[in-house]
Amino acid sequence: MQSILRRPIRFFLFIFLCFLSTISFSASPVDASLAPMLQTVLPAVVNIRAQIKITDFNTLREIQKQRADANEGNSDNIPDTFISIASGVIIDPKHGYIMTNAHVVSDAQTVAVTLSDGRHYTAKIIGLDKPSDIALLQIKAKNLTGILIGDSNKLKVGDFVAAIGNPFGLNQTVTSGIVSALGRTQLGIENYENFIQIDASINPGNSGGALVNMQGELIGINTAILTPERGNIGIGFAIPSNMAKSVMDQLITYGNVKRGVLGIGAQDITPELANAFHLSDTKGAAVALVLPASPAQQAGLMVGDIITAVNGSPIKNASDVVNTIGFLRVDSKTSINILRNNKPITVTVTLSDPKKRKEIMEKADPYLFGVSLKNFKLLSPIHGNVAGILVVSVAPESNAWNADLRPGDVITSVNQQKVTNIGELKTAIAKTDKIVLLNVLRGPSAIFLVMNKEET
Repeated sequence: MQSILRRPIRFFLFIFLCFLSTISFSASPVDASLAPMLQTVLPAVVNIRAQIKITDFNTLREIQKQRADANEGNSDNIPDTFISIASGVIIDPKHGYIMTNAHVVSDAQTVAVTLSDGRHYTAKIIGLDKPSDIALLQIKAKNLTGILIGDSNKLKVGDFVAAIGNPFGLNQTVTSGIVSALGRTQLGIENYENFIQIDASINPGNSGGALVNMQGELIGINTAILTPERGNIGIGFAIPSNMAKSVMDQLITYGNVKRGVLGIGAQDITPELANAFHLSDTKGAAVALVLPASPAQQAGLMVGDIITAVNGSPIKNASDVVNTIGFLRVDSKTSINILRNNKPITVTVTLSDPKKRKEIMEKADPYLFGVSLKNFKLLSPIHGNVAGILVVSVAPESNAWNADLRPGDVITSVNQQKVTNIGELKTAIAKTDKIVLLNVLRGPSAIFLVMNKEET
């Protein structure tokens, strides 16, 4: 009985081992080598050493304290600068343009670039954009090797990638892995987030380096790691090449990134919301807020509209709206596809400078611009029956703020005329020619405040 059972098992093991040997031969190390691709890519990745001026005095004091403790109380000659070691990618060899992270060169006094062949250059900062963490440098050098910029929108989870940079100052270090996830947002790393998550090992010094696909195309700029310590635990993040290129183009053309504002609040569509809106799926973003005097309001966007595409790019969620609009320049004409009551509509919006909207709003209401108000009633043991307008918030540096109006104040009269609600307050202010005299309750006391229209 035992011998009968052994024969099938042995036969199965023989077939299985033959199968494994077939796999091992078909995926030989020679065929899987990244060396041919890396030969063309490595010269485009550079080492960056930036001398950074410490502008945060709390940080400076902490460094001084640490060094003073280490030197037994002697804190003399402690520098207020440090060296940032990172990476960069040559993206235009003809003009000497190098892309890196903004946090690498922000507040830099000098930036030194070392090429793969050992040549050293002092780089000029063409521009940087902190919200996206992209910076553009330029060096004057000949015989540079650049890298082709690929389409990061074509990436899929599971694609093989290689990260190239200078971790801990170890030049031309290459690690490989796969794309672990796409579209990572709400990590609190940058203002605009659409990260590629990778398991290729990146560490301090990799910032600004290249993330490439197996064709040797740049598909990301390595930016951050998620780790309890300084080392890598297999969770790294890169800025998609399409996002980085959008910033780079503006930095080359204008030297800065001047974003236009749409003026909406967008929300992800959950299965419950999709059912409530009678949608067939959860793709898109629901417009939950339209700001007054905004380009969105002027173009006719409405609360409840479902944004499905911006300039032809599909919108999957609210983050897509933020990231797509966030990289369009002021005065850009933008095509937005929406569903309104399940009917497709296309609207064209001209994005505006946020300062322009502020000017419009401030001009329309010079006294109360930046002030949030609420009708208020209270039976107070000090003031008795109070009916007035509660100041909920006041924007710093607004006309009301400069007049000393503060959150918690209760407005009870305008130009010695009693007001009990927001409507009466606005009517009384509208009759004012120049000066507004407010009587407000502040805690147990009351004071008069003066707002002058000429201060706006």
